Amino acid sequence: MAKYIVKRVILAVITMFLICFITFFAMNAIPGGPFNGEKAKSEAVMQVLNERYGLDKPVGVQFVNYMKNILHGDFGVSLKNGRDIALTIRTRFAVSAKLGLMAIVVALIFGVILGCVAALNRNKWPDHIIIFFVTLFTAMPSFVMASFLLLIFCIQLKIVPVWSTTSHTYILPVISLALSPMATITRLTKTSMLDALGQDYVRTARAKGVKPVKVIFVHTLRNALIPVITYVGPLTAAILTGSLVVENIFTIGGLGSEFVNSITNRDYTMIMGVTIFLAVIMVAMNLISDLVYKLIDPRIQLD
Repeated sequence: MAKYIVKRVILAVITMFLICFITFFAMNAIPGGPFNGEKAKSEAVMQVLNERYGLDKPVGVQFVNYMKNILHGDFGVSLKNGRDIALTIRTRFAVSAKLGLMAIVVALIFGVILGCVAALNRNKWPDHIIIFFVTLFTAMPSFVMASFLLLIFCIQLKIVPVWSTTSHTYILPVISLALSPMATITRLTKTSMLDALGQDYVRTARAKGVKPVKVIFVHTLRNALIPVITYVGPLTAAILTGSLVVENIFTIGGLGSEFVNSITNRDYTMIMGVTIFLAVIMVAMNLISDLVYKLIDPRIQLD
């Protein structure tokens, strides 16, 4: 286990370096700059701004200097408003994390329950209804669902206010983010449950007179959740890092909207800071999911 963790950490470091390298040089390869705006600045002003933020140096030198600062925990300041990048990420991510974690919990709870119901009622009307909606939610992107929910519940029915600072703010965004992963979890749970129900140890438990509830929750569901646990790691990272469109639709004001604004404004330091932060989450969650996978089923060998 320790050897595996060390190997994964080394691979994570290499991955992070490649992400930084590709993002930095691709960002600087695009024509224009962070100080180009509708109101043209004089050459003298542009030169002063470039010198102040080190943009007058060759791109390779800029990258080396940036990586040195990152190793010291310095993400720099925004090129647009001068605010500290680390503070902005920490503040905005608190909003995104709250939204994302609620969506993950909703997707897991309803996905596992619906998957079990579908598996235990295979080829019956509950199974057909669940699979119909699962297919629908899988095919519908989160931003389309967000727009649909906003139109129906905010504008037409006026059940949920469009602008709100209360807990109502998160109801529709959570549903929008949770439906697609919930559909995937439902399908994974159903498939795994059907496979587990046909195993010899389940038939043996039933032959010995074990109660059906115990057979389902102790012998079947535990093994059926292994593929779900594997999916939860990437799912968590995907929701926490991919909610930017939904945040913009509902004006949540999380890290996603900050990332979109930084791309629009060509704010190099903010783009790099958010990219590195989101990449760390993605790599970390994949590693954690592998370790939890091992804890759920000790028979699995991590090489």
